[in-house]
Amino acid sequence: MSELSKTPPAHPATGAPANGVQVKGRNKQLALLGGTMLVDSTEASLVSSLFPLIKQSLGVSLGALGILTAASKLVGVLAGPFWVWAAERTSRKSVLVVATGLWGAWGVAAGFSQNFTQLLVLYTILAAGYAAAGPLITEVIGDLFGGSSRGRAVGIVYGTVSLASAVIGPIKGQLAGLDEGWRWGLWGIGAFNILLGIALLIWFRDPGRGAAEEQLANLDRATREAHAKLTWARAFSLLQIRSLVILLVSRLLSGHLLVATFGVVFLVDVRGFSTQEAALVTLPFGVGYFLGTLLGGAANDWATRRSPRYGPVAILQAAQFAFAVFAFFGSQFSYDSILVYGAFFALLGASQGINPSVNRPMVMAITPPELRGAAFALYVSIAEAIAWAGYSLGAGFLADTLGLQAVFLWVLVVLMLVNGLFLSLLYRPYAADTARVQRDLDSRRKDALDSPGA
Repeated sequence: MSELSKTPPAHPATGAPANGVQVKGRNKQLALLGGTMLVDSTEASLVSSLFPLIKQSLGVSLGALGILTAASKLVGVLAGPFWVWAAERTSRKSVLVVATGLWGAWGVAAGFSQNFTQLLVLYTILAAGYAAAGPLITEVIGDLFGGSSRGRAVGIVYGTVSLASAVIGPIKGQLAGLDEGWRWGLWGIGAFNILLGIALLIWFRDPGRGAAEEQLANLDRATREAHAKLTWARAFSLLQIRSLVILLVSRLLSGHLLVATFGVVFLVDVRGFSTQEAALVTLPFGVGYFLGTLLGGAANDWATRRSPRYGPVAILQAAQFAFAVFAFFGSQFSYDSILVYGAFFALLGASQGINPSVNRPMVMAITPPELRGAAFALYVSIAEAIAWAGYSLGAGFLADTLGLQAVFLWVLVVLMLVNGLFLSLLYRPYAADTARVQRDLDSRRKDALDSPGA
């Protein structure tokens, strides 16, 4: 009881999240989770970056890329919540091993597709597996790192994944020089995904829900997870959190998601670069994204300590405005050199990279530990998937009539300005919602202290 009583509560005036505790072996677990996200994201982006080859190999139009992307995202609307539910009833480790690791076998199978229908079916099944990565891995990061260290942790994972993807990007582009190079990409990444699944099985250790919360850190795992059972009532209660609803709507307005799908295609079809040349911009984009996540993570942690009421919201809002400005000059004017586009893609990556380092810790701050998996299922698997699918599907067909440059103007510039303005609604409820979570955690700690045997 004396050890428990030493645990400091949240900031009494602001209700800001406490600093958290250091979970043993958390950096090793973070590396495993980052490796898993890298393989999943590389596999997910392979089809879009090599679509010019698929287009030629299978004889499809540009609209087929929108269909592939939309299907792979929409399946996550059902698959993401399903994996969260499965993790509640089995374990997060078993779900991660299967869904984000061994599931890579479907990627190998997709490489053997003989027509677009086969590729669509197999790629959609593959996407159903890596839909588990977003909500579960982010939830585990929230249990490995607490309070003002979450921004850096999320930034390191997302940034490292992006940087590694950037290095892999030009390599993927060189597959354009091989006959049916897109098939070799799916085979190779699918096989590596399976190896990551085996690595998770051997070395991953789940810290348990709430392990990094200062109020719960000294409680045994069974006590910490006593609140962890997810029910329909609890899941729907998330929609009563005003800050989360605003963040969900903002995610639906996140037009910057379109860059990952159509960025290379834009440079090939609109600006006339070859696939190999256009694929080179994935490197500066990834480096920029990496630096953006580190900057966003450091800024978010600083803002959480100094101005928990306004700081994180202001950083997130500024990132939307910056992206819109860079997208305008990078997509609405023609430049002769791929190096110029590389510079703009680096700036786009940096402004986009700030987002996960800020919005993920914000979701963690406004939801209790047992509901974070469900919250990220809503945020990533549903809202983000619907947005990505809608923009990709719409852009794929509108590009055939209006052109990608016009699509980029409305989605990457105008819509992102609207998104930035919309986030102004977040200032007032965010402070109240973070304070509510901290009061709930303090109450649980008090109940544990007062219970017999404490």
